[in-house]
Amino acid sequence: MNTVTASIDLDALQHNFAVVRRHAPHSKIIAVLKANAYGHGLLPVAHALARADAYAVARVEEALVLRANGITKPILVLGGFFSAEALPLLAAHDLQTTIHTREQLALLEQAHLPAPIKVWLKLDTGMNRLGMRAEELPAFIERLTRCKNVVQPFNLMTHFSQSDEQDGPATQLQIAEFNRLTAHLPGERAMANSAGILAWPDSRSDWIRPGIMLYGASPFGGQLASEHDLRPVMTLKSQLIATRACKQGENVGYGGHWVAPHDTILGVIAVGYGDGYPRMAPEGTPVLVNGRRVPIVGRVSMDMITVDLGPGARDKSGDEAILWGDGLPVEQVAEKIGTIPYELLTRLTARVFIKLSRAGEQAPSLIEARRVA
Repeated sequence: MNTVTASIDLDALQHNFAVVRRHAPHSKIIAVLKANAYGHGLLPVAHALARADAYAVARVEEALVLRANGITKPILVLGGFFSAEALPLLAAHDLQTTIHTREQLALLEQAHLPAPIKVWLKLDTGMNRLGMRAEELPAFIERLTRCKNVVQPFNLMTHFSQSDEQDGPATQLQIAEFNRLTAHLPGERAMANSAGILAWPDSRSDWIRPGIMLYGASPFGGQLASEHDLRPVMTLKSQLIATRACKQGENVGYGGHWVAPHDTILGVIAVGYGDGYPRMAPEGTPVLVNGRRVPIVGRVSMDMITVDLGPGARDKSGDEAILWGDGLPVEQVAEKIGTIPYELLTRLTARVFIKLSRAGEQAPSLIEARRVA
């Protein structure tokens, strides 16, 4: 059996959902499940978050997997559609979509659909990536309102560019701009992502879109999830497959870049970039072995990493190693590597197994990641 597992604590997931609800008791919740539910397993997470009012994914294909597996709640495709062929699928499967370009609107106007589609008009309030600008809105809204293939009234949304920066003015300016542009429009509104939910009360409107906070990671640099009463949902685990003595002056791994400063014991752990563990993880990146943090030494390879267990270490082959999660916050690992928790959680490959657990279960179920993608 593959030794690398992502253990998914569904009780922690539901706890984090309750934290979302506590912050915005009057908003409806769109649980964001894109990228295989941030690497946690699309279908198990969807079923565990049955109390959500709707789900959001990035692509139509993800939405179709949910529908094919009995998910009937509203599903919003955040990335929208890009071809005329996608529109009948949206209509047939009762999928909602964002719209953010004139080209999309033209496709909607020209389509012959069995039923109109629920649309979310995306406004660009400062992200400068996707969305309609203020000067384009009047003509665009007039056409969208007349379109026979759109459920009326359409909804409205925007996306924050700097909501993780709690001391800056950008988010409050975006909130004000969104409110100004939509003041006369009848549709429901959505602004808040995880950072908005936690730090920007004025962004908690009709709908909110929690993502990373559901999975127990902080959206803010330099802050841990525990500071917001969030619990890690994923614990990425492997095990030691060898231990060996290393003498002072010996080098380790590809390129021989790490040289032992003293006699020590090394441990080899079965995980590498073939599992999605970042190759760029530098020496000193922490790993948890038998309850203590030990540093990576040498380069990350495809299937293995090496850690310095320390002189006199008594760890043995088969002992568990935690790469992040319970006892080792993913935020701290990401910071050491120079990335963000989002990337670590979503980059796991298909050879990592997803193990689902709930309180009181004797034998958590084991699911191959590709089967729930």
